[in-house]
Amino acid sequence: MPDRFPSLCDLLFTHANLATMAAGKYHIKKDAALAVSGKTIAWIGAMANLPEEAASLAKTVIDCEGKWLLPGFVDCHTHMVWGGSRSNEFEMRLKGASYGEIAAQGGGIASTVSATRAASAEALLAIGLKRAHHFLTQGITCFEVKSGYGLDMDSELKMLSVIREMDRTCPQDIHATFLGAHALPPEYKGRQGAYTDLVVEEMLPAVKAQGVASAVDVFCEKIAFSREETRRIFKTATDMGFGLKLHAEQLSDCDGAALAADFKALSCDHLEYLSPTGAKAMAENGVIPVLLPGAFHYLKEIKIPPMELFRSLDMPMALATDLNPGTSPVFNMTLVLNLACILFGMTCEEAIAGATLHGARALGINGTKGSLEPGKDADITLWDMEAPSDLCYLSGLLSPELVVTGGKIEYKN
Repeated sequence: MPDRFPSLCDLLFTHANLATMAAGKYHIKKDAALAVSGKTIAWIGAMANLPEEAASLAKTVIDCEGKWLLPGFVDCHTHMVWGGSRSNEFEMRLKGASYGEIAAQGGGIASTVSATRAASAEALLAIGLKRAHHFLTQGITCFEVKSGYGLDMDSELKMLSVIREMDRTCPQDIHATFLGAHALPPEYKGRQGAYTDLVVEEMLPAVKAQGVASAVDVFCEKIAFSREETRRIFKTATDMGFGLKLHAEQLSDCDGAALAADFKALSCDHLEYLSPTGAKAMAENGVIPVLLPGAFHYLKEIKIPPMELFRSLDMPMALATDLNPGTSPVFNMTLVLNLACILFGMTCEEAIAGATLHGARALGINGTKGSLEPGKDADITLWDMEAPSDLCYLSGLLSPELVVTGGKIEYKN
């Protein structure tokens, strides 16, 4: 940590309590100050060590009056861009229908695919920007968005172009992931191999050529893509230089986690049915487990991810909203924190680390995001609460008073 206060200070927070989340721990600093220069955090220290001239050097000074500064949330798994609504499926599930039964009746992902294909890029962008702004009001300063509701060349590229435009327009940092292998589109029913050919031979090259995604994801599950199909997609994506992510072991153990480990994927997500062998392979290859309690809650699942196994292997656990129209219509990260603690048995510190630093790890950006440390991006949230654990405990009450992204105040409550 630099001892010298910056000569150029754009934003100075004083009399703050900090939970820096450095190394995935609270690392609380009481009565502290934080200085921002340009887009980065330039200085953190005790108020007692703040130079007398600091206030005069700063363009903007904010007296936090003992409130809490935390890093902005990093939501590493969302499906934010979609058309249509699936509220009817929520009622179907309440009456006992399973995920698979809904899909077999033409619902599920297929329903959203139809609506998303029919929607214009302009309409998808408008709703995407609205959802992204709501994320901002909840303290989410960086997030990932997957495609996967187009499932044909034009519609997938349309989705990815919308996500790219969102990144250009929104104050947050947005990462695009190509999820063409999300489900089998209806026109390919009974021709899974042919659709996999399309993803590998045509879609991936087009996505690469247009530069509209940095990572590739696959839904590896009995109702989606096999381990062999996933391997083929991953091999091609790796050769093209994409980062890799995987939906795996949500509904059954398909040994997807070990495959993700073979390819040194950024993350493997869901993981309710993860085996000890799969977990060990992930740990040995630096694959981050991303836990999605919103989907677990909405699907009324029973089997939780192997939390003690993650702890015994010293694996950083990331958390995400899994925002999507069918199985996790969750827009609030503090709700995810609460669910993670209650349903999965995470500690408050683990949960908050999962939604900040470890979420950044799952996107491969923990060197610049996810904690309050000098040299890192100035993505900062200000909260009026007694302790960081209130973010997990006070469900539905808290929202940030102030949100800073890239060194600029982008939201005031």
